[in-house]
Amino acid sequence: MRAARQLALPIPQHGGRRRGAGRKPKGPRPLVSHKVRAQFGKPLPVHVTLRVGEHVWNLRSGRSYRSLKVCLAAAAGRFGLRVIAFSIQGNHIHLIVEPNDTEALSRGMQGLCIRIAKRLNAMMRSSGRVFADHYHSRLLRSPSETVSAIAYVLDNHRHHHGEPGVDRYSSAALDDAERVNLLSRPVGWLLRVGWRRARWHVRRSSAADAL
Repeated sequence: MRAARQLALPIPQHGGRRRGAGRKPKGPRPLVSHKVRAQFGKPLPVHVTLRVGEHVWNLRSGRSYRSLKVCLAAAAGRFGLRVIAFSIQGNHIHLIVEPNDTEALSRGMQGLCIRIAKRLNAMMRSSGRVFADHYHSRLLRSPSETVSAIAYVLDNHRHHHGEPGVDRYSSAALDDAERVNLLSRPVGWLLRVGWRRARWHVRRSSAADAL
């Protein structure tokens, strides 16, 4: 007798990648990788970039900058997220932040983005989406990475606008009162001590002005 042969049946399977699954981009094309962000459980520096949509007014104007400073002041230290340095460019914002952990980064940035979107929409007398996509973040794990990121943020105006000297739309230009109001003191080793021990080839003064 011929042995019975098991037939291959198209049994539905659960799990795995599905068509259309995953976080959706906010614009017509993804500007930021939607891979899972790096996980961490202690205070570490993170370089964050926020890019606004094409319809949003120039962020490097007095009116926009004043609105952004109000948002930074209101969000200072909330949800375990500390803003250590920043620079404002025409259509994007660079931040050096220090969250307590992965959840603090997510919750803190969500709160800050909501504040900024509401404030800019009120300024423009408009509504709807302000940011072109989700924020981009890069975790900084070493003194060299940290100090290079700080210098990059504070010198970003040289790259985009060719302006020499200190960027007046950055944390390096804040006076003492504004610094206390807008920025937070770091608690992690890298931003308190470690970055000063780095060997790097960028201008030392740029990073030193931030902390």
